[in-house]
Amino acid sequence: MKEKSLLLIKPDAVRNKHIGHIITILEENDFHFCALKLFRFDRELAENFYAEHRGKDFYENLLNFMMSDFTVAIIVQKENAVQELRDLIGDVNPAIRKPGTIRYLYAEGITENAVHASDSVISAKREIGIIFKTEDTERKD
Repeated sequence: MKEKSLLLIKPDAVRNKHIGHIITILEENDFHFCALKLFRFDRELAENFYAEHRGKDFYENLLNFMMSDFTVAIIVQKENAVQELRDLIGDVNPAIRKPGTIRYLYAEGITENAVHASDSVISAKREIGIIFKTEDTERKD
């Protein structure tokens, strides 16, 4: 069954001009794009998106980082999209990132890790709803 997932290209990767590289990797791995959006997080949007991390030690640093520059949001679709995208982006921990993953190639650290991908179908629906609201994101193919 085809699934949708959300990928965010974070401010560090945007600043370092990796948008095209990351999009190419997605296309080479047969992800179909349903929507793409360039935007900047404000505090309210960042707090809503990262609500599950509220109260954690890294929360304020994460919000400040995500508000520091533009972000690219992409809704992708394919069979098993959520897990395949998670595998493709790689681990948040630099010590165990696999070569060839997006984070191995482009991340600068743990918070400055180039990309975010939804961790479940439920999270994908929630996150897509927050970023894309009521916009038409259905593929017709």
